[in-house]
Order: sequence, then C-alpha cells, then structure tokens
Amino acid sequence: MVRAVTSFGRSGLSDWLVQRVSGVIIAAYFFFIVGWLVANPGVDFATWQALHQLTCMKIFNTVTLLSVVAHAWIGIWAVLTDYVTVRLLGPKATALRLVFEIAAIGLLVVYTLWGLAIVWGV
Repeated sequence: MVRAVTSFGRSGLSDWLVQRVSGVIIAAYFFFIVGWLVANPGVDFATWQALHQLTCMKIFNTVTLLSVVAHAWIGIWAVLTDYVTVRLLGPKATALRLVFEIAAIGLLVVYTLWGLAIVWGV
C-alpha cells in the first residue's frame, strides 16, 4: 500500500471528505454573511463589530478559517503533486515539490495565526 505522507488526511477518501465538508462550511458562512448584509442594509462599523464580538460568531469565523486552510492545503497539495511535479517537472522533482509544499505550509500557518489573532482579538 502506498502512503502519502504529505497529504492532509490518511487517504484520498478522507481528503475528499475534508474537501466536501470544508466546502459546505465555507458556503454556509458565505450565505450567512450575504443574508445578514441583505437583512441589515446600511451597516456601519459599530454594527459589524457587534456581530463579530458575539462568541458564536467568533466560533463560526474560526471554524470557517480552519476550513479554508484545510481546503486550501488539499487543493495546493493536489496541484503540486499532480500537475507541477509530474506534468511540468517530471516525477523526479520530489525535492522541489517539498520546497513548494513547505512554503505553502508556512504561509498557511502564518495566515491561520493571523486570522485567529484577528477573530479573537476583536
């Protein structure tokens, strides 16, 4: 059995499931925000800030942020594995793929920490 050590989940099936669940969470967040903005026309900063100070909204923001990061990582990993290294650089470009993956992981960690600081610092 071949094991993907840089994949997000344990297998392709778990990666597929994470993609679908995270996509549903992202869509739910999008529709909630759009619905809230439509229901509250003329929103000012104080109203927007009051919404995001609610603990339930902070949790929703955090879950959505983590969903975006997981969704992005699986997509980046798939593109790097399937297209960049195999199709463009050849199957022997593992070291270069790892450099790209480490850079992507670094960015995702920075964005996650930055997002959490914004969400919980309000």
